[in-house]
Amino acid sequence: MWRKRAIFITSVFVCCLLLLIGRLMQIQLFEAEHFSKHKINLLEESVAQRAQEIVIDSGRGGFLDRNGNSLTHQNIPVLILFPFLKNTDWDVDRIANIINVPVSSLRNAVESAQKPFAYGEPKPLSLTKKQMEEINQLQIPGVFAVQKKFEMTTHPAQHLIGITGQNAKVLKSRYPDKEISLKTSIGLTGLERSFDEFILPEGEAKLVFHVDASGGPLFGTNVKYVEPANPFYPINIRTTIDLELQEIAENILDKHGVKKGGLVLLDIKTNSVLSMVSRPQINQKNPFHEHNGHVDNLMVTEQITGSVFKTVVAAAVIENQLDDPNRLFNCSVKINGERDEAFDYGNLNFADSFAKSCNNTFATLAKELQAMDPNMLEEFAGKLAFTGTSGWQGDIYHYDKFKQIGEEDKGRVFLTEEAKKDRNFIALTGIGQHEVRATPLSVANMMATIARSGTKEMVRFASAIEYKNGSSLVTFKEKKLEGETISPYTATKLQKVLREVITHEEGTGKGYRDLPYEIAGKSGTGETGKFINDQQLYNKWFAGYFPYQNPKYALVVVSLDVKGNEGAISPVYKDLVQSIYDYELRNIN
Repeated sequence: MWRKRAIFITSVFVCCLLLLIGRLMQIQLFEAEHFSKHKINLLEESVAQRAQEIVIDSGRGGFLDRNGNSLTHQNIPVLILFPFLKNTDWDVDRIANIINVPVSSLRNAVESAQKPFAYGEPKPLSLTKKQMEEINQLQIPGVFAVQKKFEMTTHPAQHLIGITGQNAKVLKSRYPDKEISLKTSIGLTGLERSFDEFILPEGEAKLVFHVDASGGPLFGTNVKYVEPANPFYPINIRTTIDLELQEIAENILDKHGVKKGGLVLLDIKTNSVLSMVSRPQINQKNPFHEHNGHVDNLMVTEQITGSVFKTVVAAAVIENQLDDPNRLFNCSVKINGERDEAFDYGNLNFADSFAKSCNNTFATLAKELQAMDPNMLEEFAGKLAFTGTSGWQGDIYHYDKFKQIGEEDKGRVFLTEEAKKDRNFIALTGIGQHEVRATPLSVANMMATIARSGTKEMVRFASAIEYKNGSSLVTFKEKKLEGETISPYTATKLQKVLREVITHEEGTGKGYRDLPYEIAGKSGTGETGKFINDQQLYNKWFAGYFPYQNPKYALVVVSLDVKGNEGAISPVYKDLVQSIYDYELRNIN
């Protein structure tokens, strides 16, 4: 009997031992970096338990403006202090004297610290070069003056640049073959998302101090500096944004109280975005909230354009020789034939109709064009880059059809084949209503296309991917947009009628005559079909380019979902044009 019991007990002990060995192998060998359903990295957690550390640089790449100024991060010279100082006799008086702060302030900061910190956080004290040198010459363990990389809480062009965050599920699905910490921040929107794989961190730069279970020194008071071995990282993205112009644009929009809408400013020669602003601003605490997250970039989201679409109709009219100056249209009636009490313009020819934005003229012409070819308006929308995506895309490195921005809507003219043949729908389409949609970016690209005499190009948001030392890994060259274009003759006549919107004594853009640049452009008021207290909301636009004789900038400003007596675009556009002129004078050399 005792022999059986002994065998049984021994077997139980052996099984328990095997289970323990198996569990140990699971923890230390098989699942050390992704333990349990929570995918915990036991190696990282082990290091965290026996070390105090402060990250100097996360290693994630950043975004620069076209002149090399950072758009997303600040490198601030700061004083780093470690908590173990509270248990040592360090020269606090000398440090306080160097940085000109009370000794008690330094002592209290260290006494209350549970982990290493930059003195003065969340707004750390910025040191001078001389102060940094004096502090580091003292060689006090646990006291360092270093350049620390801080992410800006609110940065320029926030919708275009995008946001980052930790999302283990998305990270694993996006990079299934990469050995990367699940705590790594990834790009979730905008350029951060598009360029994410390029700017993922190779590793962190940090100061590390090893401690025992009680938090005391494990290997003396020496603090170790750890950084990635690759000197070419982190990678940076050089955008086409001009930081000064971006800040000017954001300030002007906010000054005029644009609550929903924004602007796009393009450099016509390189077809690059100099400034892009979307409002409302992103809710940093909850950016993906369904109602007030405001994470969507409205400048690449299709909107109702209203009379801005008449530019497309005008191009088709000119190219099909329907712009006879002797032909008159009844501009005292609405598109349904009823008397128009609000806009009683009398009889106008094509050019005057465009300048005064006569709806009946363009409803009539749209019906004639569609009778000639049911695809006419869609074809000319494509020729002008009004529809389709405008953002740069192409093959780079090991990416096929890489898109600089991936969240861009394509816009449209019609939704169904039936609508192309319905005369009522065609009339509404001719004045930019019904199903006509375009992004502000595409509208700006249309203006740039006209200014370049019909040459269509992709819009660049970034010019290069650069190594840490500034040398280029990838450059994004200017590229033509595929597809048919308008003729140079049509472009020239379009330029003229766009200019007459401003020069005509009753043109809808006559208020822009006194600006330092000669403007050419088109206004638009799109009916949204939305109402607040029985008052309809509108999208108010002005899209144009300047200077007229030597085009350099294309600028679109739009205020979305505003009441008829609110959201005027003219003051915003005027301020922007004047500010761009002043900017040019400041940077003339």
